[in-house]
Amino acid sequence: MKGFDPAVLIEAARAAREQAYAPYSRYRVGAAVLGKSGAIYTGCNVENAVYPLGLCAERVAIAKAVSEGEREFVALAVVTENGGTPCGACRQTLREFGEEIVVLIADTSGTYRETTVADLLPDSFSAEDLGGG
Repeated sequence: MKGFDPAVLIEAARAAREQAYAPYSRYRVGAAVLGKSGAIYTGCNVENAVYPLGLCAERVAIAKAVSEGEREFVALAVVTENGGTPCGACRQTLREFGEEIVVLIADTSGTYRETTVADLLPDSFSAEDLGGG
C-alpha cells in the first residue's frame, strides 16, 4: 500500500472540510485517513460552544476507521485554509497506531508537504512505555 496517490487522499480531506462545523473559530479542517485495507475514512472538525468538547477532523477520521474495524494506517491527509498542522492531541492519537504513518499537510490551494508521525511527535510516548507490552 506504500504506492498510494497523495492527490486522492488530499481530495478526500478537502471534501470532508466542506462539512466542518466551525461556527466559533471559522477554521474548517478536513482529514482523510488511508487504512492498510485500502479504505479511506474522512472526518471534519466539529466545534462546540463549550470549547473543550470540540472534535478535531483527524481524530474524527481515526475514530470512524477504528469503529469500522481498521487498526493499521498508511497515511493521513489534513486540509486547512493555510496548511495548519495536526494539534498535539491528534499527533498522539496518530502515534497510537504507528510512527511510520505518512502525514500530508495541505492548504486549500492544493499545496502540500509530506512528513511522518515520528517527525511530528519526536520522543513520543506509546504503549511500549507502559511496560507489560
